[in-house]
Amino acid sequence: MIALFWRMLAALSFLGTATSSVFLLLVLIATARFKLRARKQLRIALRVPAEDLPPVTIFKPVHGMEERLEENLASFFRQDYPRYEIIIGSRSADDPAIRIAQRLRDRYPHVPSRIVISGPPEWPNAKVFTLDKMIPLSNYDFFISSDSDVRVGGDFLRHIVPPLLEEKLGLVTCLYRGEPVAGDFWSMLEALGMSVEMPSGVVVADMLEGIRFALGPALAVRRDAVEAIGGIAVTADYYSDDYVLGHKIWAAGYKVIFSHYSVAHVLTARPFLRTLGDQLRWMKSTRHSRPWGHIGAGLTFAVPFGLVGLLAGLWSGHFRLGLALLLIAFLNRVVQSIAVGWGLLRDRRALWLSWLYPLRDLQGFAIWVASFVSHRFHWRGEIYRFSEGGKILPQDRENRTAAEVRA
Repeated sequence: MIALFWRMLAALSFLGTATSSVFLLLVLIATARFKLRARKQLRIALRVPAEDLPPVTIFKPVHGMEERLEENLASFFRQDYPRYEIIIGSRSADDPAIRIAQRLRDRYPHVPSRIVISGPPEWPNAKVFTLDKMIPLSNYDFFISSDSDVRVGGDFLRHIVPPLLEEKLGLVTCLYRGEPVAGDFWSMLEALGMSVEMPSGVVVADMLEGIRFALGPALAVRRDAVEAIGGIAVTADYYSDDYVLGHKIWAAGYKVIFSHYSVAHVLTARPFLRTLGDQLRWMKSTRHSRPWGHIGAGLTFAVPFGLVGLLAGLWSGHFRLGLALLLIAFLNRVVQSIAVGWGLLRDRRALWLSWLYPLRDLQGFAIWVASFVSHRFHWRGEIYRFSEGGKILPQDRENRTAAEVRA
């Protein structure tokens, strides 16, 4: 019986090594495909004359202080673009982020901007509640929605907006690379995962089925596409409002694409348990939004299966075979880090810390396992619970959906 158990572990290791190797192959092919298409998108975007670029409204919901918040917000005030406005929203006028926003408005008076106070959220997703108060104040039909922890270059609008001139294209979203602001180990590891793990899944999904979702850090959308799905309120009951927004716009008959332009996702240094909690929240969101895909993601990890192979090899007397399985897993993740993090997103950390990415792979697997344990999570100072289809229910305030509030 014991011998059978170890043979089963060895078989599991071989299975995981095979599936993670196939996944790596798909990632490499999809990355090359994405880069080729990105070069084409770049040429098309830059061919649009400045006088043909539409005016744009940038929406920046904020909530509390974050590392480099002023620098992040300032990057949107420094756009090399003919005409745009910025609307900054918060649930409270006492929010310290509003003081930062006002300071930037004074510093850049040539950029039309305003501050919107939405009041306490009446919908499960507080950010969407604030956005719903901001959108009616826009003077334009081309929108940019971006999180407060995102930093962009001065050419961001010049690159992300032109594709929306195509009538059938409703939304453009961006890949992002993790950027830790401090040298602490866990923030660095989390940033590495953002630059490698997330874009790997995106480019493979793009290759196999096309893009049917969006990523929230930075996206561009037209007003008609938002109105076609019933307005931003249709995403208010979800944690992954960005994913839902992209999916609904795709379902309404519009194309959704990833831009060739990537942005920086700036990470605030946090204690280890807080870092794990945030990653677990994202993983739980994926589990509820895409349950079957989330289950299948377990077979894309490499290092856990390599460790199982080493353990089985040590027990059965085949140490070299077990060590070989672990080495294959290690090299698998190193190659992925270099090819995606450096080759696609030009994140230098993904190059010189590629040897560390296998540890992130192991951590990711542990978080993936933990995501099946509960439905509750902590977000922005409140406790929520996931329900069917990725919807969320606040546990510390009245549980009313957006439809109920509007009724």
